[in-house]
Amino acid sequence: MLVGGEGTRLRPLTWTTPKQMLPIVEVTMIERVLGHLATFGIEDAILSMGYRPDVFLDAFPGGRAAGVRLTYAVEPEPLDTAGAIAFAATSAGVDDTFLVLNGDVLTDVDVDALIDLHRQRRAEGTIHLARVDDPSAFGVVPTDDVGRVLAFVEKPPRDEAPTDFINAGTYVLEPSVLARIPGGRRVSIEREVFPAMVADGSLYAMPSPAYWIDTGTPAKYLQAQLDLLDGTRGHDVPAPGASRREDGTWTLGAAVIDGTVTPPSLVGDAAFVGAGAHVERSVIGAGARVHDGASVRNSVLLPGAAVREGATVEDSIVGEQAVVGEGAKLQRLTVVGGGQTIAPGAQFDGDRVGGPIAAAE
Repeated sequence: MLVGGEGTRLRPLTWTTPKQMLPIVEVTMIERVLGHLATFGIEDAILSMGYRPDVFLDAFPGGRAAGVRLTYAVEPEPLDTAGAIAFAATSAGVDDTFLVLNGDVLTDVDVDALIDLHRQRRAEGTIHLARVDDPSAFGVVPTDDVGRVLAFVEKPPRDEAPTDFINAGTYVLEPSVLARIPGGRRVSIEREVFPAMVADGSLYAMPSPAYWIDTGTPAKYLQAQLDLLDGTRGHDVPAPGASRREDGTWTLGAAVIDGTVTPPSLVGDAAFVGAGAHVERSVIGAGARVHDGASVRNSVLLPGAAVREGATVEDSIVGEQAVVGEGAKLQRLTVVGGGQTIAPGAQFDGDRVGGPIAAAE
């Protein structure tokens, strides 16, 4: 699992926290991914790490997450996607068919079906494909009638894309792929290795209508959470242990609700929604506080965040332990970094609040 990126698109949330350790409805992203793999009997995962490996080590001191045993491979320097795969696989002694995943992708793809196709075609590599409206930000993958990849076009202009099926970031690979990755430099699997495999006719792909989302931007990170709340992703419960109240609101643990919470919403353990406060289609993380007269709509408050009296948070993300001051207003995908304080009455519209210096303090 590739978890070594700095998560630049999600800053300021990722100045102190790797993106795979950010919560998706009260469960870290990496545990969401590993939990899905565990349902297919996968028991061991190698984490290819680079940025802030200490956060992962501290979070999983026993070397297990979501029922999966973890092995850590920390890159001495950034090696890009193929380089990271080769480094991790070699470090762990991988010598059989293996699975590769991007750690910031959430999907319900049938992993067994992907592996079965790989074996049926006797492929060297098989990748999961997802259909998107705009393929220009992804690797576009046309295939023939038996699933053989015909080309691998990385991030083409929208009007030039040969298909709307894109590389969805889950691969089944044979150990022979590792020999295709030169050492001593950065190597992209999308730009170098896969095109070489296409030329040899050894790369196959499986399209799937299963839920899929790349959580690497604030808009998609927010959407991934709301998809769990409103049932778009199709899970019966948005977070393990959540209970549904008569009004349809989800709660965890000792949530306290004195104000109005409109479903679909989830209020986390020891979180508090004060009298006169209103929460709508939002996640209120563990220990977060929405004070009297405040409003939170289509938003996520990470654990410990506070929205003071009369403040408004709409379509935005408030980081862990951050404080939105009295009467302040955040809207249109404003992102507040962990530990930041928004001054009373301040207004932000689509802004990023916080930086590395403030986060370090």
